[in-house]
Amino acid sequence: MDHDPGDEHEEDGWRDRARRLRWRLSGAWQLPTFAVTTVLGTLVVHWRPFAGTRTDVASAFLLAGFANLVLLAAVAPAAGWLLRRRRPGLPRAIATDHAGATLLAAMLGLFVVLGLAHHGAVVDARHADDRELAAARAYLVQHGTDQYVRHAARPSVWKQADFLYRTCFAGDDPRRNFCLFVDLSHDPPRVTRDPDQQPNSFVAGTDNPGRQGH
Repeated sequence: MDHDPGDEHEEDGWRDRARRLRWRLSGAWQLPTFAVTTVLGTLVVHWRPFAGTRTDVASAFLLAGFANLVLLAAVAPAAGWLLRRRRPGLPRAIATDHAGATLLAAMLGLFVVLGLAHHGAVVDARHADDRELAAARAYLVQHGTDQYVRHAARPSVWKQADFLYRTCFAGDDPRRNFCLFVDLSHDPPRVTRDPDQQPNSFVAGTDNPGRQGH
Protein backbone atom coordinates (compact mmCIF):
# COMPACT_ATOMS: atom_id res chain seq x y z
CA MET A 1 0.00 0.00 0.00
CA ASP A 2 1.47 3.36 -1.06
CA HIS A 3 2.06 6.06 1.52
CA ASP A 4 0.43 9.36 0.66
CA PRO A 5 2.69 12.33 1.50
CA GLY A 6 -0.42 14.48 1.86
CA ASP A 7 -1.51 12.44 4.83
CA GLU A 8 1.81 13.10 6.49
CA HIS A 9 1.52 16.84 5.91
CA GLU A 10 -2.03 16.83 7.24
CA GLU A 11 -0.91 14.97 10.34
CA ASP A 12 1.90 17.47 10.89
CA GLY A 13 -0.61 20.29 10.50
CA TRP A 14 -2.86 18.80 13.17
CA ARG A 15 0.13 18.41 15.46
CA ASP A 16 1.12 22.05 14.94
CA ARG A 17 -2.42 23.24 15.64
CA ALA A 18 -2.64 21.05 18.74
CA ARG A 19 0.70 22.39 19.95
CA ARG A 20 -0.39 26.01 19.41
CA LEU A 21 -3.67 25.33 21.19
CA ARG A 22 -1.82 23.78 24.11
CA TRP A 23 0.48 26.82 24.37
CA ARG A 24 -2.49 29.17 24.10
CA LEU A 25 -4.36 27.39 26.87
CA SER A 26 -1.28 27.24 29.09
CA GLY A 27 -0.84 30.99 28.61
CA ALA A 28 -4.37 31.96 29.52
CA TRP A 29 -3.90 32.34 33.28
CA GLN A 30 -3.03 36.00 33.64
CA LEU A 31 -6.44 37.62 33.06
CA PRO A 32 -8.51 35.24 35.21
CA THR A 33 -5.85 35.41 37.92
CA PHE A 34 -5.95 39.20 37.77
CA ALA A 35 -9.74 39.20 38.22
CA VAL A 36 -9.72 36.69 41.08
CA THR A 37 -6.79 38.23 42.99
CA THR A 38 -8.21 41.74 42.62
CA VAL A 39 -11.54 40.66 44.15
CA LEU A 40 -9.87 38.64 46.91
CA GLY A 41 -7.32 41.38 47.52
CA THR A 42 -10.14 43.90 47.92
CA LEU A 43 -11.81 41.72 50.55
CA VAL A 44 -8.54 41.07 52.39
CA VAL A 45 -7.57 44.77 52.54
CA HIS A 46 -11.10 45.69 53.64
CA TRP A 47 -11.33 43.04 56.37
CA ARG A 48 -7.67 43.09 57.40
CA PRO A 49 -6.23 46.55 56.66
CA PHE A 50 -2.45 46.77 56.86
CA ALA A 51 -2.47 50.50 57.69
CA GLY A 52 -4.81 52.52 59.87
CA THR A 53 -7.89 50.89 61.34
CA ARG A 54 -10.39 50.94 58.47
CA THR A 55 -10.27 50.65 54.69
CA ASP A 56 -13.57 51.04 52.86
CA VAL A 57 -14.40 48.70 49.99
CA ALA A 58 -13.88 51.31 47.26
CA SER A 59 -10.41 52.25 48.55
CA ALA A 60 -9.48 48.60 48.99
CA PHE A 61 -10.56 47.85 45.40
CA LEU A 62 -8.50 50.74 44.03
CA LEU A 63 -5.45 49.67 46.02
CA ALA A 64 -5.65 46.00 45.01
CA GLY A 65 -6.40 46.82 41.38
CA PHE A 66 -3.61 49.38 41.08
CA ALA A 67 -1.05 47.09 42.71
CA ASN A 68 -1.98 44.26 40.34
CA LEU A 69 -1.81 46.52 37.29
CA VAL A 70 1.65 47.73 38.27
CA LEU A 71 2.79 44.12 38.61
CA LEU A 72 1.51 43.18 35.17
CA ALA A 73 2.77 46.30 33.41
CA ALA A 74 6.16 46.79 35.06
CA VAL A 75 7.26 43.56 36.73
CA ALA A 76 5.75 40.66 34.79
CA PRO A 77 7.73 41.31 31.54
CA ALA A 78 11.04 41.29 33.43
CA ALA A 79 10.03 38.19 35.37
CA GLY A 80 8.99 36.52 32.11
CA TRP A 81 12.40 37.29 30.63
CA LEU A 82 14.10 35.66 33.61
CA LEU A 83 11.81 32.65 33.25
CA ARG A 84 12.76 32.27 29.59
CA ARG A 85 16.43 32.23 30.53
CA ARG A 86 15.72 29.13 32.61
CA ARG A 87 13.37 27.64 30.00
CA PRO A 88 14.57 28.85 26.59
CA GLY A 89 11.89 26.89 24.71
CA LEU A 90 9.09 28.83 26.38
CA PRO A 91 7.47 31.49 24.14
CA ARG A 92 7.77 35.05 25.37
CA ALA A 93 4.01 35.60 25.75
CA ILE A 94 3.60 32.36 27.70
CA ALA A 95 6.53 33.17 29.98
CA THR A 96 5.15 36.66 30.71
CA ASP A 97 1.71 35.20 31.37
CA HIS A 98 3.01 32.58 33.79
CA ALA A 99 5.20 35.12 35.57
CA GLY A 100 2.31 37.59 35.83
CA ALA A 101 -0.05 34.99 37.28
CA THR A 102 2.56 33.97 39.86
CA LEU A 103 3.23 37.58 40.84
CA LEU A 104 -0.48 38.26 41.26
CA ALA A 105 -0.83 35.30 43.60
CA ALA A 106 2.24 36.49 45.52
CA MET A 107 0.76 39.98 45.90
CA LEU A 108 -2.44 38.50 47.32
CA GLY A 109 -0.33 36.53 49.80
CA LEU A 110 1.51 39.72 50.75
CA PHE A 111 -1.79 41.47 51.47
CA VAL A 112 -2.78 38.59 53.74
CA VAL A 113 0.55 38.60 55.61
CA LEU A 114 0.57 42.39 56.09
CA GLY A 115 -3.05 42.40 57.21
CA LEU A 116 -2.46 39.67 59.78
CA ALA A 117 0.69 41.37 61.06
CA HIS A 118 -1.16 44.68 61.50
CA HIS A 119 -4.32 43.19 62.99
CA GLY A 120 -3.10 43.48 66.58
CA ALA A 121 -2.62 47.23 66.14
CA VAL A 122 -6.11 47.50 64.63
CA VAL A 123 -7.64 45.66 67.60
CA ASP A 124 -5.79 47.92 70.06
CA ALA A 125 -6.91 51.05 68.21
CA ARG A 126 -10.54 49.94 68.14
CA HIS A 127 -10.38 49.07 71.82
CA ALA A 128 -9.06 52.57 72.50
CA ASP A 129 -11.93 54.04 70.45
CA ASP A 130 -14.42 52.03 72.51
CA ARG A 131 -12.89 53.25 75.78
CA GLU A 132 -12.95 56.84 74.56
CA LEU A 133 -16.59 56.69 73.51
CA ALA A 134 -17.67 55.00 76.74
CA ALA A 135 -15.94 57.68 78.81
CA ALA A 136 -17.37 60.53 76.71
CA ARG A 137 -20.92 59.17 76.85
CA ALA A 138 -20.73 58.59 80.60
CA TYR A 139 -19.66 62.22 81.09
CA LEU A 140 -22.43 63.39 78.76
CA VAL A 141 -25.12 61.50 80.65
CA GLN A 142 -23.88 62.92 83.95
CA HIS A 143 -23.29 66.54 82.91
CA GLY A 144 -25.13 67.14 79.65
CA THR A 145 -28.65 68.32 79.01
CA ASP A 146 -31.38 66.45 77.16
CA GLN A 147 -30.74 68.17 73.84
CA TYR A 148 -27.25 66.63 73.76
CA VAL A 149 -28.06 63.30 75.41
CA ARG A 150 -30.51 62.60 72.59
CA HIS A 151 -27.53 62.49 70.20
CA ALA A 152 -25.32 60.28 72.37
CA ALA A 153 -25.39 57.51 69.77
CA ARG A 154 -23.86 59.69 67.03
CA PRO A 155 -20.89 61.68 68.32
CA SER A 156 -18.27 63.38 66.19
CA VAL A 157 -14.76 62.30 67.19
CA TRP A 158 -11.51 64.06 66.34
CA LYS A 159 -8.38 62.13 67.29
CA GLN A 160 -5.83 64.83 68.00
CA ALA A 161 -3.01 62.59 69.28
CA ASP A 162 -2.40 58.96 70.17
CA PHE A 163 -4.26 59.27 73.47
CA LEU A 164 -6.20 62.52 73.05
CA TYR A 165 -9.63 62.85 71.47
CA ARG A 166 -12.07 65.72 71.02
CA THR A 167 -15.61 64.32 71.07
CA CYS A 168 -18.67 66.43 70.32
CA PHE A 169 -22.38 65.71 70.66
CA ALA A 170 -24.81 67.75 68.57
CA GLY A 171 -27.59 69.79 70.10
CA ASP A 172 -30.46 72.01 68.95
CA ASP A 173 -28.07 74.73 67.79
CA PRO A 174 -25.87 73.39 64.95
CA ARG A 175 -23.17 75.93 65.83
CA ARG A 176 -22.89 74.77 69.44
CA ASN A 177 -22.08 71.20 70.50
CA PHE A 178 -21.31 69.53 73.80
CA CYS A 179 -17.57 69.00 73.25
CA LEU A 180 -15.18 67.09 75.46
CA PHE A 181 -11.50 66.26 75.61
CA VAL A 182 -10.88 62.60 76.45
CA ASP A 183 -7.35 61.66 77.52
CA LEU A 184 -6.71 57.91 77.43
CA SER A 185 -3.24 58.20 78.97
CA HIS A 186 -5.02 58.06 82.33
CA ASP A 187 -6.86 55.08 83.78
CA PRO A 188 -9.75 55.68 83.95
CA PRO A 189 -9.71 58.13 81.03
CA ARG A 190 -9.69 61.80 82.01
CA VAL A 191 -12.63 63.75 80.55
CA THR A 192 -12.78 67.57 80.55
CA ARG A 193 -15.18 70.02 78.95
CA ASP A 194 -13.80 72.05 76.05
CA PRO A 195 -14.57 75.77 76.59
CA ASP A 196 -14.90 76.09 72.82
CA GLN A 197 -18.16 74.33 71.95
CA GLN A 198 -17.89 74.69 68.17
CA PRO A 199 -18.43 71.40 66.26
CA ASN A 200 -15.43 69.43 65.06
CA SER A 201 -16.41 70.26 61.49
CA PHE A 202 -15.72 73.94 62.28
CA VAL A 203 -12.61 73.45 64.36
CA ALA A 204 -10.89 70.55 62.55
CA GLY A 205 -12.38 70.92 59.08
CA THR A 206 -14.47 68.36 57.25
CA ASP A 207 -11.44 66.83 55.49
CA ASN A 208 -9.28 66.35 58.57
CA PRO A 209 -8.22 62.66 58.61
CA GLY A 210 -8.42 62.56 62.41
CA ARG A 211 -12.17 63.16 62.40
CA GLN A 212 -14.37 60.12 62.80
CA GLY A 213 -18.11 59.74 62.71
CA HIS A 214 -19.70 57.14 64.99
